[in-house]
Amino acid sequence: MSDPAATDTTERTPLLGYIGWLLAASGFFYAWVLRISPSVMVGDLMAEFQIGGAVLGVMSSLYFYTYATIQVPVGLAVDRFGPRRILSFTILIAALGCVVTAAAPTIEVVYAGRLMIGFGAAFALVGSMVVGALWFPPRRFALLAGLAVAIGLIGGAVGQWSLAWAVPEFGWRDTMYVLGAGGVVLSALTWLLTRDKPPGVERVATPSIQRNRFKSVTADVWRVAQERQIVWASVITALSSAPVLTFGALWGVSYSETVYGMSRPEAAFYVSFLLYGVAIGGPIFGWLSDKIGRRKTPLIVGQSMACISFATMLYVPDLPPAVFGLLIGIAGFGGASMNLCYATGRESLPARNIGAALGLINMTAVALGGIVIQPLVGWFLDLQWTGELKGGARVYSAEAFQLALVVVPGLSLMAVFSCFGLRETYCQPVAEEAAA
Repeated sequence: MSDPAATDTTERTPLLGYIGWLLAASGFFYAWVLRISPSVMVGDLMAEFQIGGAVLGVMSSLYFYTYATIQVPVGLAVDRFGPRRILSFTILIAALGCVVTAAAPTIEVVYAGRLMIGFGAAFALVGSMVVGALWFPPRRFALLAGLAVAIGLIGGAVGQWSLAWAVPEFGWRDTMYVLGAGGVVLSALTWLLTRDKPPGVERVATPSIQRNRFKSVTADVWRVAQERQIVWASVITALSSAPVLTFGALWGVSYSETVYGMSRPEAAFYVSFLLYGVAIGGPIFGWLSDKIGRRKTPLIVGQSMACISFATMLYVPDLPPAVFGLLIGIAGFGGASMNLCYATGRESLPARNIGAALGLINMTAVALGGIVIQPLVGWFLDLQWTGELKGGARVYSAEAFQLALVVVPGLSLMAVFSCFGLRETYCQPVAEEAAA
């Protein structure tokens, strides 16, 4: 039974609650800016360290190694130590990662900085959800979670075109120093203005973030990993996220510069439509799914939209820039239907397993695209490199990009077929006694 006092306090959310949630969501905005930052530094990093696409892909993917591997215990840590301490500390770690990257004399030091950034960014989304759960009425939780995700994706979109302007103007190293300074400021504000709970209320763990012993947590994760519905939800999320992370977070800007002859700011502007599309599509697909009482149908429709848009965008020649940008936006919009996999996972297991289920799905959401596909595309590009250099950076042909990026619509198509493996939940949570 919930604490009445907690209910009364959260019904009258104080100003500090709004400030704390906004700062936590800003941490996810910051995390997405850092996530996409290599996409506008491709040529600069290749020239600086004399590396090819495969090595650059590995460097970018290191963010996801730490981000993905700690997703399951992240919620436990935030609940144990409180969002104020955890978010302040981890944002500072990400900021220091930016400084390490900016000062790096070798690519190996850049690797270390990227790992730090991934670790620091891993706590932002869960932290914002915890602040929302502790300070706001339960009926607002879904809205706040959706808004936090949208704020993060807008951070990726805004970061892409703003960094595309800043890097040529000030250099990639100074740009990373500025990002580090911004993180230090955000960390300090979070420490000063965020509070772990409303005054006079005992903090209660949310259903998805429970205090468990390590052995119990491990058992829960193993139990969830064997659930067929969660396996399919994780597969779909991985397959639909991978094109967004591959094209939107790393190779899309270089592709647009090469194939369409765009300037870097112009290319970043159009590629950012992908992230805007995801930010807009997530809440709309969620609303539509709730409205019709179905998860599977809108998921299939959305993934089909993404697959067709990606294929058209990449393989129909000589598209006008406006059409190119529109297709990128539609691909992101349709791909955002993957968020319904989280709802499906929530509805397929009893409350005691929700945290493990969502952590597992969220881990797979970044693992395939970030860890595997980003460097794989770079490796394909290197295989087709003719030896041409420009300013010390490798130059890949339009044909090389189109061949390497065939994985984007390919993964999207696999996501469509994987949707048929899901069982329709009709938006109804599983009965606790039936699942016991």
